[in-house]
Amino acid sequence: MSIFRILLSVGLFIVFTACMKQEMPASKVVNLSTWSNYVDQELLKEFEAQTGIKVNLSIYSSNEELLAKIQAGASGIDVAIPSDYMVEVMQKLNLLSEMDLALIPNKELVNQEFLKQSFDPGNKYSLPYAWSTAGIAVNRDLYKGVIKSWKDVFLNPALKGKLSFLDDVREVTAAALKMHGFSVNTTTPSELKLAEATLVEVKPRVKMFRSDTVEALLKKEVAVAHSYSSDALQAARTSGGVIEYILPEDGGTRALDNLVILKGHQNREGAHQLINFLLSLKANVSFVKTVLGGPVLKTTRQELPAEIQNNRSLFPSNEQLARFESIIDLGEATGLYDKLWTKIKVE
Repeated sequence: MSIFRILLSVGLFIVFTACMKQEMPASKVVNLSTWSNYVDQELLKEFEAQTGIKVNLSIYSSNEELLAKIQAGASGIDVAIPSDYMVEVMQKLNLLSEMDLALIPNKELVNQEFLKQSFDPGNKYSLPYAWSTAGIAVNRDLYKGVIKSWKDVFLNPALKGKLSFLDDVREVTAAALKMHGFSVNTTTPSELKLAEATLVEVKPRVKMFRSDTVEALLKKEVAVAHSYSSDALQAARTSGGVIEYILPEDGGTRALDNLVILKGHQNREGAHQLINFLLSLKANVSFVKTVLGGPVLKTTRQELPAEIQNNRSLFPSNEQLARFESIIDLGEATGLYDKLWTKIKVE
């Protein structure tokens, strides 16, 4: 995301939250910040009806944008849903409030494989909410060629002006790194240099860097989009199968998004109530059916309609997932990626 867009988004967010604070007492409002196309609105209405607490919703398109908002003074967020590595970053920056797990009894419903992750071994600051992959979405009305790997995207001149990438430094670099057989978390200068060269070469063919890909695909603004699985699968459902989501053979990224409470929260009790509600079986089933994000509860999948249970793009095989990596916090080495991204986006 460009610096201008981030600053504009942050500014609007601050104004938005300031206005909302004046409308209702803090105890009757919980401020939720999350990804675009990542919320079941009916779920939020049900929470509001059950508790009398209004949910104010704000959107971000990358983990870095969320972090920028918070660091720019956009206080007042109660609950956010950052990905795995960003939980660690935010915790190191002292931005997260420790949860009172006694107020979240539905944590017992969470599948153990998603708990005690390296970024928060004790689940003091986070609880899993959904998992996803990042791959390739294709509108088959616009492009009928073979796409199986990142090479079919990066090295394809036929996609000039018909291609979009996520507006996310780590995700875009990860795609280029995977094409060359490297880890998405490499800090080896020669490997990053090769990824940078690949991105420089493809940039003239890129129509946009955009993380919300549903609209761009459905409106045929692009034929091929680097996309999060939930967005691509939503677009595929809406298009009646015209849009296809492809897990590249050379691999990609997978993410575990997590519920956290921020230090600048306005309603700590309401934040715990919302998290507990979102981790109920009914809410998780509804979320997966609507958003098509990967479920984190033990019994959610068996409660889903057969066509969702058997969707191999939503539930890849273990062999496919073995080629996908989680992005991790690289500490000071993150600057290598930021420098690369500035060259791609600005120069």
